[in-house]
Amino acid sequence: MIERVTTSSAPRPRARRHALRGWVGVAARLVLGVVLLVAGLLKVGALGESVNAVMAYRILPYELVAPVGITLPFIEIVVGLLLIAGLYTRLAGLAGALLMVAFIIGIASAWARGLALDCGCFGGGGEIPLEQAVAAYPWEIARDVGLLLLGAWLVVFPRTPVAVDNLRLPDPDFDADADAAAEPAASTHA
Repeated sequence: MIERVTTSSAPRPRARRHALRGWVGVAARLVLGVVLLVAGLLKVGALGESVNAVMAYRILPYELVAPVGITLPFIEIVVGLLLIAGLYTRLAGLAGALLMVAFIIGIASAWARGLALDCGCFGGGGEIPLEQAVAAYPWEIARDVGLLLLGAWLVVFPRTPVAVDNLRLPDPDFDADADAAAEPAASTHA
């Protein structure tokens, strides 16, 4: 009687999906996090310009323009750092997504009201020639929709490899998939 044992080191489909989802999450964290971090850092050195950019949209009451213009860069920096580190990923992804919703609303509102503004997304802001604004608005909205989708992905799938969250909160589903994929599949044939 010959006994043959075969082993398969290939991960199961569920484990592969879980791993792929995790790496998509890493990419989402890094792209959204770096964009927010850079945007915040570029604005934090020129808070007056940030306040002027918020004022140019003519959405917020005057009393809120300065507090929003001053705090927004710091919020972007904190959310960006949390995403890059993978710390409180679901909350940071939600915050990033909500920021994108606010930016989309602001840009769409300015476009609908015929305002010609530099979005102020990466510093600066204020009025620009109408042709330049009309050409930029669709691209700015598309960019922010893409970033919104990255934030939404992280709200739904916050578990990612290479994240500080993994030190705080073990992922029993991921560990079970990894253990199952590592177990050899033994079969006995007569």
